[in-house]
Amino acid sequence: MIISRTPFRISFFGGGTDYPAWYRQHGGAVLAATINKYCYLTCRYLPPFFEHRIRVVYSKIENCQKPEEIQHPSARETLRFLKIARGIEIHHDGDLPGRSGMGSSSAFTVGLLNALYALQGRAVGKKQLASESIHIEQDILKEMVGSQDQVCAAYGGLNRISFLQNGEFSVQPMTLTHERVEELTSHLMLFYTGIKRTAASVATSFVPSITERSALLNKMRDCVDQGCEILNGNGDLAPFGDLLHEAWLAKRGLSDKISNEQVDAAYDAARAAGALGGKLLGAGGGGFLLVFAPPAKHAKIKKQLNRLIHAPFKFEFGGSQVIFHELEEDYSAHDKARDKQQIEAFRELDASAPGAS
Repeated sequence: MIISRTPFRISFFGGGTDYPAWYRQHGGAVLAATINKYCYLTCRYLPPFFEHRIRVVYSKIENCQKPEEIQHPSARETLRFLKIARGIEIHHDGDLPGRSGMGSSSAFTVGLLNALYALQGRAVGKKQLASESIHIEQDILKEMVGSQDQVCAAYGGLNRISFLQNGEFSVQPMTLTHERVEELTSHLMLFYTGIKRTAASVATSFVPSITERSALLNKMRDCVDQGCEILNGNGDLAPFGDLLHEAWLAKRGLSDKISNEQVDAAYDAARAAGALGGKLLGAGGGGFLLVFAPPAKHAKIKKQLNRLIHAPFKFEFGGSQVIFHELEEDYSAHDKARDKQQIEAFRELDASAPGAS
């Protein structure tokens, strides 16, 4: 049995420039961090005592015979990508709700890849986890998602992530003192709006015509360098909050689906209570609201936003990890014969795929 733990993320600046439609032409960058809220995935090879060969447990329970029967997109395609032939059971648990702007979908894909590789007795690096997760979500599932969530989930930490025109990425950790990190954390508050949405549904409203919004995207990209400069300095962090406000105004200009009346009301109430800036996390539309404010203003802001759920957090720096690994005791001849048949079926599918030689 394997248990992986993969962090969710908060993104400060640059979101939008991590979509391939943009960075493949112009390059992109984000400043983002992972927090101590996690996606947990438990995986084990299924004993041969059940009618089903595959069991996937999340908000639904799926009992299947073949990977292609699985309804959960990431679970289905990750199993097919790794050509998992044996019967398997997957359980998902999360500290935060899905469709909330915290990168939960990509954390699931990264965490599942990590767990399944460990189940096969293989250890892979963070770059491979991130790259293969991007490939599964963007190329196989054809989802309209960016690339920062997968990198953040795999690597963990507070990072400046650059996305290059050739499709590659580089991760530069922010080398801040412990005191500076604590200072930044003390200014941040996280509130759940209760509004669920998929990132793709919001992204569809602006990504297809993203090059027409170059002025806004360039401004959001410039905020990454400015934010890094503020954090690397020794001065007061108030300009970081002001910059978050500027970036949020720019992001709202991408589409009328980025925000809504309920979100605007909460954000305005936080600002009136002393917040310097903030933003909706993820593509927008709902989910979690990040607020930046001097610690002395936090009590007043929480009172103003008492209808929202306050979620205290800290940064984490480990990324996706296997936190439990118990070796298998037995793999019967019957299992081997059955799995050999499944492997042959995979080979037949590969041979019949378009472009196969």
